[in-house]
Amino acid sequence: MHEYIDSTYDEHYSKNKYQATEFIIDGGHGEGFCIGNIMKYAQRYGKKNGKDKSDLLKVLHYGIIALHVHDMENSE
Repeated sequence: MHEYIDSTYDEHYSKNKYQATEFIIDGGHGEGFCIGNIMKYAQRYGKKNGKDKSDLLKVLHYGIIALHVHDMENSE
């Protein structure tokens, strides 16, 4: 999982210094964004390119980000 997450920072969405997800989280929309992506990739699994493992990895990745957002918002 760690290798997968590290590899996402080399993909086309991260050519700039910051990932778009960071701006979404900073704007206060991180939880909804992550939950929406978890639902999207969970529902897509098995439909696009068959049982694509990358869809499951994305579900886990967004779950980890959602936990991070939860911890940031509930750290008090």
